[in-house]
Amino acid sequence: MTAAKLLLGQTLSFEGNPFETAPAEAARHERSGAVLIKDGRIAAVGTSDALRAAHPQADVTDYGDALLCAGFVDAHVHYPQTGIIASWGKRLIDWLNSYTFPEEMRFGDRAYADQVANTYLDLTANHGTTTMVSYCTIHPESVDAIFTAAQTRGQRIVAGKTCMDRNAPDGLRDTAQSAYDDSKALIAKWHGVDRLDYAITPRFSPTSTPEQLRALGDLWAEHPDCLMQTHLSEQTDEIEWVLGLFPEARDYLDTYEAFGLLGEKGLYGHAIHLEPRERARLRETGAGLIHCPTSNTFIGSGLFEMQSLMSEGQRVGLATDTGGGSSFSMLRTMAAAYEVAQLRHTPLHAAQLMWLATQGSARSLHMEDKIGNLASGMEADIVVLDLSSTPDIAQRFSRADDIWEAVFPTIMMGDDRAIKATWINGQPVKG
Repeated sequence: MTAAKLLLGQTLSFEGNPFETAPAEAARHERSGAVLIKDGRIAAVGTSDALRAAHPQADVTDYGDALLCAGFVDAHVHYPQTGIIASWGKRLIDWLNSYTFPEEMRFGDRAYADQVANTYLDLTANHGTTTMVSYCTIHPESVDAIFTAAQTRGQRIVAGKTCMDRNAPDGLRDTAQSAYDDSKALIAKWHGVDRLDYAITPRFSPTSTPEQLRALGDLWAEHPDCLMQTHLSEQTDEIEWVLGLFPEARDYLDTYEAFGLLGEKGLYGHAIHLEPRERARLRETGAGLIHCPTSNTFIGSGLFEMQSLMSEGQRVGLATDTGGGSSFSMLRTMAAAYEVAQLRHTPLHAAQLMWLATQGSARSLHMEDKIGNLASGMEADIVVLDLSSTPDIAQRFSRADDIWEAVFPTIMMGDDRAIKATWINGQPVKG
């Protein structure tokens, strides 16, 4: 039993979904707030005066006017692409061949995978990200590396071995059988250990034969408590390629559905160019659609339909898509989501952006009861935001009339300087 910790500052938590009610009414803001942490969990959230009086022996950290909220949840990343983030000028397929695949070839070397995994988790902690869902490479060593690094830090993470048995270079292909066998062994080794969860991971339909997709669908049926992650309808030329490879498919989603890879615990990255049937089936199954706005604009994929997808009841998360995405920062990702929504003439409120980066992403992972909110019983993953982190932001903050006007400049202009502290599993890892 460790001593209780009491964090003081402004607090922001969610009591509802700001896409389903008036955005400001879905959130609770406490100007002089506090969060009590015991044994890696949030024991209480309330006013500073009340919690200080109730817990006089707690170790106090006073963050002044900084804002305490749930740590950011990044629902779609490729940690092996850390070193090639912001590589210039390619469409998706060219980008994979020019940058991604050559870098991923290196991850059979466990020492190299360890180094990148730790660098990635250091960088993301500096940006306030406390949970992520990561693709690894075809190498089991790459999975062991990221899980080991996260376990050492007490961090919640979802990851899985990427499976590809065609349309990839020599050295980056497995087989239907080895994909099944390797993934099954990794599930047995890591899934449900501490704060670690496994995601069955076919990269996307073009790099898996029907035999491999079927094998992974069978594996998911055997382990329905696992998440399954893949890509869907990112670019129009990608869709044409998929339909050429699967001439019997009704649409892109059908290349997963036909092999048992559509379900409530499925995470489908990008999901920009969806057909009506695909939207209906995704909604019916309760699958997660993961919006990757910096990646979608950086690689030129298209504009996600946030408002219409949310209004029809889709489950949507937010993600950086490192390294197709051009930033490790969920603040920058929120800003990009706002800009994409503006281009679709459906502006997003600051409460909706903060919800997407925390509770919304956690909901897409079916982990909203564990992470993504400041509430009693939740795991103590917390980010502390300095709302005046730069002169540019501070001068705008000084004019704010309410918490949303105070937060929005940090969403739009903030970076790692805005992250005053990051707490993971009840322990400070930055600040």
